[in-house]
Amino acid sequence: MLVKARGLYLNAGGRIIYAVEHFCLRKGEVLALVGPNGAGKTSLLLTLARLQEPTGGTILFDGEIAEKHNLIAMRRRMAVVFQEALLLNTTVAGNIMTALRVRGVPRRVAAARTQEWLAHFGIEHLAHRPARQISGGEAQRVNLARALALAPDVLFLDEPFAALDYPTRNELISKLGEILKVTGTTTLFVTHDFTEIPAFADRVAVMFNGKIIKEGKTAEVFSGEILKRISWVPWDV
Repeated sequence: MLVKARGLYLNAGGRIIYAVEHFCLRKGEVLALVGPNGAGKTSLLLTLARLQEPTGGTILFDGEIAEKHNLIAMRRRMAVVFQEALLLNTTVAGNIMTALRVRGVPRRVAAARTQEWLAHFGIEHLAHRPARQISGGEAQRVNLARALALAPDVLFLDEPFAALDYPTRNELISKLGEILKVTGTTTLFVTHDFTEIPAFADRVAVMFNGKIIKEGKTAEVFSGEILKRISWVPWDV
């Protein structure tokens, strides 16, 4: 297990945001965490990515308990991609280079890796363009390239395609699916749109009202039984 959690819960404003008795993410797998808006998916992702402290519970990363003293070291082994690209006010290439240099990658190696990942996402022609003057789809390609260039032990994806138009979303889902298969990057993919899942996931966890109500292989979870059980949930797709 690369990421494991026990008895994890978060309270805020007098209510329980999530309460997860057990969670695991295996090395090399892609796990999709799906559920309606407000189910607690993003809060759980932020906690597992060490960007938010839980109210209680234990998180283990590669067998080591996550605590304040190892916070930075663990974060450096992770990468997070949000719905909004959050690019730096520099060039497209500069966004990737900066991330690599901050992680201590030598300049020459960082430059080569930047070009490699621009090419993987078909945006090498944008290398010298200001990152804040490109389209939303292009910006998300840069965001994903930047995250994967870091060669993270685990990649956290929080609804990365939600703001994209349908053709761009489908193209990028296909591209990312190919890359994850080749790299074997351990990934937690959060979405409220279960139509995005088959291209990605080895396993699926369904979250509702702060709890994981179903978990298993993709084909098993999305059988007729579970779909009937959650058919009344406002999936917002």
